[in-house]
Amino acid sequence: MFDPVETYVSNFVGRLDGPLHFRFIMQPLMAILLAFRDGSRDAREGRRPWLWKLVYVPEQRSYLLADGWKGIGRIFVLACVLDVLYQLVEWRTLHPLGVLMTAIVLAVIPYVVLRGPINRLLRLIHGQGKQAQGRKA
Repeated sequence: MFDPVETYVSNFVGRLDGPLHFRFIMQPLMAILLAFRDGSRDAREGRRPWLWKLVYVPEQRSYLLADGWKGIGRIFVLACVLDVLYQLVEWRTLHPLGVLMTAIVLAVIPYVVLRGPINRLLRLIHGQGKQAQGRKA
């Protein structure tokens, strides 16, 4: 019986040492750097963590989705383009759902998972720094 998830996972793992394998390092790394950039901006501006607000503050959801897409959109599109090239070169066919799933795994998930914790960590570090300066003065 055909199991698309099992097929995708086996195909995904099989690509780790094939052509264009560098993207498995570079795309998550770029997503992490963008999450750091956006999470530090959120911390400077005193915003709550992005994913938390996305889930629990529905009136800001459209703004937050647009802001997140602005941060990760180029990397997502690059992940899609590279996966299309890989599939056409290696398999001589195209699996659009696989393209989307790969782009989500390599670009979106690292960004979404790390943007909020980076915000919290930086707010904690900067908050402790301000408290220490206040005690010295």
